[in-house]
Amino acid sequence: MSIAILGGTGPQGRGLALRFARAGTPVVLGSRDAARAQGIADELNVQLDGGAGISGKALRDAVAAADEMVILAVPYAAHDATLEAIRDLLPGKILIDIVVPLADGDPKKVDMPDAGSATEAAQALLGEAIPVVGALHNVSAATLNQLDHPINCDVLVCGNDLAAKEKVIELIRQLDVAAYNAGPAVNARCIEAITPILIRLNISKKVPFTHAGIRIWAPGA
Repeated sequence: MSIAILGGTGPQGRGLALRFARAGTPVVLGSRDAARAQGIADELNVQLDGGAGISGKALRDAVAAADEMVILAVPYAAHDATLEAIRDLLPGKILIDIVVPLADGDPKKVDMPDAGSATEAAQALLGEAIPVVGALHNVSAATLNQLDHPINCDVLVCGNDLAAKEKVIELIRQLDVAAYNAGPAVNARCIEAITPILIRLNISKKVPFTHAGIRIWAPGA
């Protein structure tokens, strides 16, 4: 099953491409510049010991190449415009929205859209017939790109379509991380807002670590 990552030439998109391809899922990077997307794909394949699990295409071609899952990993400023450009290709697919609406010029703050969250904004723009699942908001791009280190966090997954969420959870678990159903799309308001808190902690000189994530712990663990 091939997946598309739109914005896959950015740090988080690259890291996810590496992780999914290494887990055996073919990845198509989507970008406005098809040549750049293929160039990045070639670089990533070298990191995978010369494998060919990642390819690059123009934005719409990448969506068309995805069997079912399309991951949106663009900066929030390009969120709505990207969805408008591909919405006619999304029926029959699941959109996985990993975008966090950080404040312009200050990633330590969140700036939620009128819809309440990026996930909800995507669902409102695409309509209920296209399932939108919010996930992977709180995973550090630096951690994703360090293939010799495990992903150090759990993943909270939200959305209004239960079947779509279950498929996304199954996909994410290929990365050897725990993924949990965190409820409907409205809960993305809380999940997306965790990211600027983590950024603030990770850059603080008073905190003795960087690239931290969140974990869901069982009682007594």
